[in-house]
Amino acid sequence: MSAIRKVLLITLLFAAPAFAHDAPLGWAYGAECCSMTDCWQEKGGAILETPTGYRVIVTGELIAYGDSRIKPSRDQFFHRCTVGADPKGRRSICLYVPPRSL
Repeated sequence: MSAIRKVLLITLLFAAPAFAHDAPLGWAYGAECCSMTDCWQEKGGAILETPTGYRVIVTGELIAYGDSRIKPSRDQFFHRCTVGADPKGRRSICLYVPPRSL
């Protein structure tokens, strides 16, 4: 492979945009949560911390703190996954939660 082709390949790898299964900041959602389009970054205030778990405001769903669907977010935002990426989906597949320090 020529040097030009190598440089071009490396450039394309690092310049590629995030894929549909990636968060906006480029980290990948877990395969157990996403079918390439099921996850998204929630808007501020869409998820509320309660004494017993995380409340999804739009649906009222409560995801208990010990629920295996809770995953660590790699940024300061909540991310939620539902079948077909339906924000009104009554059952979340996964909820990515930012570190409490953020």
